[in-house]
Formats: sequence, C-alpha cells, structure tokens
Amino acid sequence: MKQFALLILLAALTASCGTKIPYTTAIRDEFSLDSEEKLRQVQFYTSHTIILNQINKQSSELTTQNGALVSSSNSQSESVVIPAGTRCIFESFGDAGQILVRFETGDQRAIPFATKTDGASVRRYYLDADWSAQGGARISYGGNDYKVDLTRGAPRAAHLLIVKKKLERTKRKERIVRGLKV
Repeated sequence: MKQFALLILLAALTASCGTKIPYTTAIRDEFSLDSEEKLRQVQFYTSHTIILNQINKQSSELTTQNGALVSSSNSQSESVVIPAGTRCIFESFGDAGQILVRFETGDQRAIPFATKTDGASVRRYYLDADWSAQGGARISYGGNDYKVDLTRGAPRAAHLLIVKKKLERTKRKERIVRGLKV
C-alpha cells in the first residue's frame, strides 16, 4: 500500500511539472497571446547563453615640456551575461513586431526577439540583433551599444522558451465486490 501511495505521489509531481518548449507563432495563436496584458502573465526563458560586450577605448598623444612624446590609452570593458534558462518578462512590442523582454530593472534594459522570415508557418522568436553591423553583431541595451559575443554561447540560436503544462484530470472509482454466500 505504501508503494502504491508513493507511486501516485510521484505521478502527481511529474504531471504537475511543465516542460519548456519554444515560444512560437503557433503557441501565440493557440493561446491567443496577442495583447500586451496577456503576454505580461507569461514567464519566458532563454534557450541559450547570450553575452553582450562593451569596450570603451580612449587614447591621446601629447608632448611634454622636455620634448618627450607621451602616448596614453585607457580602456574600460563591461560584459552582460544572460545564461541559458534565465527568466524574463514581456516588456512591450517593438516597432517591427518584435517582442521586447526584460531580464532586469532599469531604463532601456529590454532585448528584442523576433521571428525569422524563412517562410515556415511555425516560427520561433529569436534574438533580434543587427547581425550585419560592421565589426560584429550589435544590440542596444541599457542605453548603450553592445557587441554580441559570437564565440561564447550561441546567440544566433537563442530563442524564447515558455513552460507548458498539460492538466488532465481523471476521476476513477474502484470497489471490491466480496461476493455472496448461500
């Protein structure tokens, strides 16, 4: 009897957990997620690690009083790492139909995700950076311009995930008949 109860408990826990699946146009249409208020109730996740790098370099050359040439340079770098599976929330729709999601609080700290126009009827929402920018892919984050790190993580394959649960209730009644005695 204890094993049966343990088996039912394990089945209930497994059934209550959802699985992470890509957020696609088909999911959007199936659940009518076409308004901002409905999308704000959905928890999104990233599928792959996204790394954004910003490097500011300043250099100057000048001559001192005794005639020596001095070359000075300063550099400051900042990296924003968004690991795979990081939770994010819907912020708003972009100008070109993208979905802007937020990973942290702050001004302009939303990243766009958009469907690729490859003609497929079911399309995922992928990271939407300027992939053709000179010097590498670029994206605006927090009011600054960041270069998308293509060597670490998998930013080109990064897309949005959601948790989908399947709720199925079955009511079952069982009784044991003892039989009749003459």
